[in-house]
Amino acid sequence: MITAIVRYRLPPHIDRAACRDHFEMIAPGFQKAHGLISKHCIWSESGIAGGVYQWETLKDAKAFYGGPWRKGIIDRYGMAPEIEFFNVFCITDNAKGEMRVIEKAKTKEKRSSKLQPAD
Repeated sequence: MITAIVRYRLPPHIDRAACRDHFEMIAPGFQKAHGLISKHCIWSESGIAGGVYQWETLKDAKAFYGGPWRKGIIDRYGMAPEIEFFNVFCITDNAKGEMRVIEKAKTKEKRSSKLQPAD
């Protein structure tokens, strides 16, 4: 599983409301994206917007970002998006009350004493 964080700077004429309205309009189209598990549409008061995407594979993600989607971002916002890919090792889903391990550790030694969740 891959998480992709996509960011781009909004032009000054696209405010919070316009960004939100656009995201709501385009959200249904992402249901057809091959390999996409979920997308969170994000906006910041600093003028940055984008998405946090969960993909089944890196291949699916790169195919999507290399296609017409990229051209649409450049045409709409006047810049190429910044895209960073992350491997997902585990997921804590508090809404569902579950924790899933996506990629198990290669060693049986527990490392819980070294890494603790932040308060």
